[in-house]
Amino acid sequence: MENLLNKTLYDIINSNPKMYDFFIANGFDNLKNKKMLQIMGKNIKLGMALKSKKINPELFLEKVNAFLEKDGDVDISLEENKISENEVDTQKDVLIEGVLPCPIRIPLLEGIKKWVDEQNKKNDYLVKYELQSANLGLDWIIEKVKTGDVNKVPDVLLSAGFELFFDKNLMGQYMENGVFETHLENMNKDFYNENIDLHDPKKRYAIMGVVPAVFLVNKTALKNRKIPQTWDDILTDEFENSVALPMADLDLFNALIVMVYKEYGDDGIKKLAKVYQKNLHPAQMVKTKTKSNEAPAISIIPYFFSQMVNGASDLKVVWPKDGALLSPIFMITKKEKADKIKPFLDLFLSEKIGNLFSANGKFPTTNPNVDNHLEKSQNFKWVGWDFIYKNNIGEVIRNSEKLFNEEIKKYF
Repeated sequence: MENLLNKTLYDIINSNPKMYDFFIANGFDNLKNKKMLQIMGKNIKLGMALKSKKINPELFLEKVNAFLEKDGDVDISLEENKISENEVDTQKDVLIEGVLPCPIRIPLLEGIKKWVDEQNKKNDYLVKYELQSANLGLDWIIEKVKTGDVNKVPDVLLSAGFELFFDKNLMGQYMENGVFETHLENMNKDFYNENIDLHDPKKRYAIMGVVPAVFLVNKTALKNRKIPQTWDDILTDEFENSVALPMADLDLFNALIVMVYKEYGDDGIKKLAKVYQKNLHPAQMVKTKTKSNEAPAISIIPYFFSQMVNGASDLKVVWPKDGALLSPIFMITKKEKADKIKPFLDLFLSEKIGNLFSANGKFPTTNPNVDNHLEKSQNFKWVGWDFIYKNNIGEVIRNSEKLFNEEIKKYF
């Protein structure tokens, strides 16, 4: 196993594609960019990469070994989980599709595979599933949704983010017609209290868990500026060209765009563009005299990745006082197949799955029986159902992204 340290990241993943998800789930978020894997991955050995990230190599190799042993008899490859249309009887079978955050996808698939095998042995209908990594996007589902044919849309759909579910040109067309109905009766106190309520008042959507985003402060790059404590702080001129945004994580970026627009309007989007640290070509850096090659003072990151900074004295994780950005992990289910879907709902909303969300991935769950290990001060920045239902979220995202991109050009 120690020989693995002398292999490049590219060679490791190329010899075992399942390691791609593992690396992303364990501190190598930059590999989501396939170009990065092709260019840098071929030149950087695992040992060197771990050293640069200040990750203990012995512990990391133990984790790799445990993953490979546990994953040995579980098929998680994308190719073998692909579902063709002629495999599914849309009137009879149950089709489950969607995307899951990388850190929890593998352990969830283990439980789902066993459950599906058991269900298919005892029922007169089949349960088919395809749950891809969130970093691969939703284009494959969006193509089905755009057809307008409800039979092409999965019976159960799982995903983080707002765009797919609330765009009236996408899932919105089905939601308004009452095709889907999902509701959680009980909810974890972290998401049902005087400050927040994730219950959908129209009973269309269930939120299984959330992806919180927090601030990662680089104290060296921060220099003599105060550590930001709120979203208001982040959007000040003091942090112009100093904030790294989660551009590679489309769901989280969209959640950020929606939240900023809701709280601050177009002016907030303009401020977000101003503080965003631009990645300029070297020639542009010389022209503008911008030190964009420096590390950002602030990075907005998923809470999960904050556990990777242990031991780094120059890095500090800040949970915003006005709440961590909340990107929900939604689940919707077809009303007409409610009886067949209920066993899956019971599984996915169970305490066992809730613990996988909360413990393994630091994605707080809405399951009322799970302890998310959050302090009372760790609250959330949630846009709210009222805002969602009063606005076309798809348009909000498109218009805000357009404005954001237009504003960025002003700083080149």
